[in-house]
Amino acid sequence: MRSLVQQLPSTSWKFSIKHYCRFSSSLPWISPLQYLKPRSPKPDPPSRSTSLSPTQELQRKPKFISHDSAISMIKREKDPQRALEIFNMAATQRGFNHNHSTYSTILHKLAQYKKFNAVDAILRQMTFETCKFHEALFLNLMAHFSKSSLHEMTLEMFYAIQPIVREKPSLKAISTCLNLLVESDRLDLARKLLSYSKKTLDLKPNTCIFNILVKHHCKKGNLDSAFKVVEEMRKSQVSHPNLITYSTLMGGLCDSGRLKEAIELFEEMVSKDKILPDALTYNILINGFCRGGKVDRARKIMDFMRKNGCQPNLFNYSALMNGFCKEGRTQEVTEVFNEMRSSGVEPDAVGYTTIINCFCRAGRVDEALKLLKEMKEKECRTDIVTFNVILGGLCRERRFDEALVMLEGLPYQGVYLNKASYRIVLNFLCKEKDMENAIKLLSLMMERGFLPHFATSNELLISLCEAGKVTDATEALNGLGEMGFKPEPALWVHLIELICRERKLVSVFQLLDDLVIPEGSSTQKMPFF
Repeated sequence: MRSLVQQLPSTSWKFSIKHYCRFSSSLPWISPLQYLKPRSPKPDPPSRSTSLSPTQELQRKPKFISHDSAISMIKREKDPQRALEIFNMAATQRGFNHNHSTYSTILHKLAQYKKFNAVDAILRQMTFETCKFHEALFLNLMAHFSKSSLHEMTLEMFYAIQPIVREKPSLKAISTCLNLLVESDRLDLARKLLSYSKKTLDLKPNTCIFNILVKHHCKKGNLDSAFKVVEEMRKSQVSHPNLITYSTLMGGLCDSGRLKEAIELFEEMVSKDKILPDALTYNILINGFCRGGKVDRARKIMDFMRKNGCQPNLFNYSALMNGFCKEGRTQEVTEVFNEMRSSGVEPDAVGYTTIINCFCRAGRVDEALKLLKEMKEKECRTDIVTFNVILGGLCRERRFDEALVMLEGLPYQGVYLNKASYRIVLNFLCKEKDMENAIKLLSLMMERGFLPHFATSNELLISLCEAGKVTDATEALNGLGEMGFKPEPALWVHLIELICRERKLVSVFQLLDDLVIPEGSSTQKMPFF
C-alpha cells in the first residue's frame, strides 16, 4: 500500500483539505478510525417521549445491519455528525466491513455539508481497505470541491484515484476534472492535469478532452486558439473533430459576428468530414443570423434544414420568432408560429411568450390576451415572464385598471409575482401621473412585502407632493420608511416646504423629529439616516 501512495506527485496525496477547513462549519466530527464500542452495562430504556440517537438505535437493535440498511439510514439522516455515527457504528458489528457503496454514501453526505476535514480522514482510511473502489466516487467529490471553489482539491481528487482505486484514471475522469477546472477558469491547474496525465499516466487526450478546450477558447473569444486545438486534434491518432467540435466553433464565430465564416465551416463539416448536422447545429446558425440582424437569411437556413431531412424543433422555431419579434415584424412572427403548430410542434411557454411579447409591442394586447387564455386551456404552464410581458403591454395601452386587477388576482390563482411585476405597473403610473392608482398599488406592494425601486419611490413621493396630496405622501413615506426606504434629502425639503405652505406646523415638527436623531438617543422612529 505504501508503494501505491508514493506513486502520487508530492503535492497531491497528503490531502491538503485541512488547509481549507475554514470553509467548513465548526460542527465536531468523529474520526472514522475511532469506532464506537457497544456500551456495557446496557443503559436504562428511554421513555416514550425521548428520541433515540442513531448510535442508540443501532445498539438496541439485535438485528444485523446490512450494507443496504446502513446506506438507507445515512441517506435519510440530515445531520452529517449523526450520519457519521451510523457509519462508524455499523462497522462495530462482527463480520461487517464497509464497501464501496457505504464509503461513497458517507463521503457524499459529508461533502454535501462541506465537512471536508471528515472527508479527508475517511479518504485516508480507504487506503488501508481491501475492498474494491470505483472512480465514480472521486468524480462526485470533484464536483463538490469545485462547487465550493476548492479547485486545488478538485485536482487532488483526480490524483487520489490511482492509489485508492488501484487503477489508472479513465479518460472520463480526466475530462470530468478538466471540464470543472476550465469552467472555473483555473487554466494553471488544467495544464498540470494534462501534463500529469500525459507523462505519468501515458493517457492521450480523446475528442471529448479536445472539445472542452475548444469550448473554453470559444467562450473567451479566442477563436485562433480554438482552431489550433482542432489542428492538434486532427494530428492525434485517437481523436477527430465531431459534430460537437464543429457546433462549438460555429457558435464562437456567430458570437463574434463572423457569420460568413460560420457558413463556410458548416459546408466544410458536411463536404469534407461527412458529418451531418442536427437541429442543435442548425439552431446555432439560426440564432447567430437573427442576432446579427439577418433574419431572412436565418429563415432560409431553416428552409434548407427542412429540405435536407432535418425537421425543425421547438427551439428552432422559437429562435426564428424571436428574431422577427426584435425587428417588429409581427406578421412574420405569426406565420412562423402557425407553421410550427401545423407541423405538429406544440409551443411551450417560451414560444407563447415570444409571440405574446411581439403582439404587446405592436399594440395588439387583445390578441396577446387570447393567446394567454389559450395557454391556460392547453395547460401550458405560464411563468412570471409571460405575465410581466402582458402587464407591460396593458400599461403601454394605458389600461391600468386591467393591469391592477391582474396584479391583485394572480397570487390567488397560484401565480407568484416578483417585484418586477409591481414595478412595471408602478413606473407607468408615475410616468402618467396617475397618483390615485399609484397609491393603491403602493399599498398592495407594501402589504405583500415588496419595496419599490429607490428612484421610483422618490419620484412617486415627489409627484404626490406636486399633486397636492401631502397627507398621502406623508403616510406613504412612513410606510416605506418602516420597510427600510431612505429618501433623498431633497425629498424631505420638498415635503416640509409644502406642509409649511398649508400651515400644518405640527406635521412639520413630526417630520423633523423623524429626520433628526436627538443627541444621546439610541432610538428613532424611522431609520433614514
